[in-house]
Amino acid sequence: MEEQLQTLVDKLEAQNRLNREEWIQLIKGRTPELAQYIFEKARKIRQAYYGTDVYIRGLIEFTNYCKNDCYYCGIRRSNSKAHRYRLSEEQILRCCQQGYTLGFRTFVLQGGEDGYFTDERMVSLVKEIRKNYPDCAITLSLGERSYDSYLALFEAGADRYLLRHETWDEEHYRLLHPPALSAKHRQQCLWDLKKIGYQVGTGYMVGSPFQTAENLADDMLFLEKLNPQMVGIGPFIPHHDTPFKDQAAGTLELTLYMLGLIRLMLPKVLLPATTALGTIDEKGRELGILAGANVVMPNLSPENVRKDYLLYDNKICTGSEAAECRMDLENRMHAIGYQVVCHRGDSLNTD
Repeated sequence: MEEQLQTLVDKLEAQNRLNREEWIQLIKGRTPELAQYIFEKARKIRQAYYGTDVYIRGLIEFTNYCKNDCYYCGIRRSNSKAHRYRLSEEQILRCCQQGYTLGFRTFVLQGGEDGYFTDERMVSLVKEIRKNYPDCAITLSLGERSYDSYLALFEAGADRYLLRHETWDEEHYRLLHPPALSAKHRQQCLWDLKKIGYQVGTGYMVGSPFQTAENLADDMLFLEKLNPQMVGIGPFIPHHDTPFKDQAAGTLELTLYMLGLIRLMLPKVLLPATTALGTIDEKGRELGILAGANVVMPNLSPENVRKDYLLYDNKICTGSEAAECRMDLENRMHAIGYQVVCHRGDSLNTD
C-alpha cells in the first residue's frame, strides 16, 4: 500500500495533477513515513524556485465588523461579545509606515465584510498607499465584492487579492455558512479577480466540521483548475462564541500533509505557513516551511486591537510588537536554515 501511494506522490511530482480517486487514496492512506517522503520532495521543489528565502507580509487587520454570519468565525455578525473596531485611514497608513521601516514590502489589508469601507473609501486608501510606497505590493482581503468593485480597487493600485474558497463542495459549504452565502458565488469572485489581473490567493480550512477526504480531494481539483498565485490553508480552530465552539480542531498533521501536496501540485505557488499553524503548535510555522511553505505574515496592526481580530481562539502574536514579531520570525527561520527576505516576493506562478 505504502509503495502504491509513493507511486502516486511520484506521479503528482512529475505531472502536477491527480484524479479525484487518486487524491482520496492519498489523503486517506497517509502515514508519517509517506508525509516525510512528500515533505522531502516539497522542500526540493520549493528550493528549486525560491531557494531558502521566506517572504514576509505585513498584515493589517483594519476592521472586525462583518455583515456575514459564518458559523466558524469569531467576528461573525451574531457574536455580540466581539469587541468591534475600525482603524482610520490615518491609523492604517501609520501601520504601513512602521512596516516599511521594518523592511516589509507587501502590505495585506484584511478585514471583515464591513459596509463602512465603501469602494470610495477603499479606493482612496489604496491610492494613498500606492503613492507613498510605489515599490510595495498591496494585497487586499476584503471578502466578496462586485466585479466593478474589484476592478476599481485594482485600477487604484492593488496588486493581489486573497479570498479563501473555504470548501469547493456546495453541500459542505452550506454546513459552514448561512443560506445567504454560496460556494458558487465565492468561486465566481475568484474567477473575476483572475480575469481583472490580480495575483490571486485562495485556500481552505483543514479539518473544518463535517469535512471529508472527498471534500479535500475536490478542493485540490479546484486549486488545480484555478491555478492561483497563492494558496493559504490552515487548521480549523474553534472559537468559544460560535456555533462550532465544541467542534474538534483540525490537526497539525493533516495541515502539513496538505501543504506538501499543494507544493507538489503547484510548484511555483506562494504558500504561507499561517498564523493558525503557529497557534496549534509552538513550532507550527517552522514545520510549515519544512513542508514546502515559503511565506509568513507577521501582524502590523496596532497592538491594542489585535486581540479583537479573533477569528479563532488562542491566536498568537496578539501581544507582541510588530518589530518583536518580525525578529522572532527571523530567528525561527534562521534556526531551520531559512532566511527572511525584504522584498515584494511576487509569485512565480504566472502561467
